[in-house]
Amino acid sequence: MKKLHVGLGARSYPIFIGNGLLGGVDGLLPEKVGRHIAIISNQVVAPLYLSRLTEATAKSGRDCIALILPDGEATKSFETLNRIYEWLLSERCDRATTIVALGGGVIGDLAGFAAATYQRGLPFIQIPTTLLAQVDSSVGGKTGINHPLGKNMIGAFWQPILVVADTDTLMTLPDRELSAGIAEVIKYGLIRDLPFLEWLEKNMEQLVQRDPDALAYAIERSCRNKAGVVAADELEQAKEGGRALLNLGHTFGHAIEVGVGYGTWLHGEAVAAGTMMALELSRRLGWLEAGDVERVADLYRRARLPIKGPALGADRYLELMAHDKKVLAGRLRLVLLRALGQAVTWSDAPEREIRAAIEACCV
Repeated sequence: MKKLHVGLGARSYPIFIGNGLLGGVDGLLPEKVGRHIAIISNQVVAPLYLSRLTEATAKSGRDCIALILPDGEATKSFETLNRIYEWLLSERCDRATTIVALGGGVIGDLAGFAAATYQRGLPFIQIPTTLLAQVDSSVGGKTGINHPLGKNMIGAFWQPILVVADTDTLMTLPDRELSAGIAEVIKYGLIRDLPFLEWLEKNMEQLVQRDPDALAYAIERSCRNKAGVVAADELEQAKEGGRALLNLGHTFGHAIEVGVGYGTWLHGEAVAAGTMMALELSRRLGWLEAGDVERVADLYRRARLPIKGPALGADRYLELMAHDKKVLAGRLRLVLLRALGQAVTWSDAPEREIRAAIEACCV
């Protein structure tokens, strides 16, 4: 088992990474977790892991209730959030209740937002069961729901008190979901960790084949990168760089997710195609060589990820990107690469070049 630390002063918390952790989660719970635990999961994950979690928490004398939600990105809505509120109220949950998210990024975002807002804040634990959630969405405290006009546009920063990443849960993950998670792993190498990118190039087949050692290393390295970024810029307020760099490919990718309908493309798939647009734009600005772009494209292919986005048209992409959270004073800020392993936020890319990059990277 590996233990990492997210250093945020009074809001600091540990991340535990390893196999078989669900069965011993009672031994990882901090003292601030009371006797009452409200677990939120979905119809895919709950049959696999809910009983293991409830049995483990029962060892410490805690009682659990559970809410099982539908699977999929479409679940991340105000209607589902309100359903969680109604459940918490009907179960008479109070501020001594700890909310636990058992599932992927959708469940983590929903449960975290509910925890941030119900009775003005409840303790919250992340138990991510997908690779994408283990390396990205479970760490850092971003929570929220989608809106028809934009992804993750309504939410709050609310840090968990504990993250438990049991790598055993990845063995039941569909291949497509595993690849979607690898997209976020590759991101860390691209934005700030060139040696990790080079490691991924050497070990991609092992990751795709779910080699336990390769997975554990990739998760630990990714979480260590994200913890460092979050500790330096928790609320994404840095004028340049900072936490916003974690959104490489996301502005284009979110446009894909909204444009084709939530759930049609997995988040990691959209991020991969969106990152290729960002890299193509970086090339057009003179920062990357064509060989750099192809090098990343090859890595995505080996990870079974798309390198071309849907042909929505540049006008539609730009319309959707205008709703991005990184837009400031009407100016679109994009995360681009000065070099592989060196990301920047940039507001001065000419629109004609953005359009050309989009068109070059669409089917």
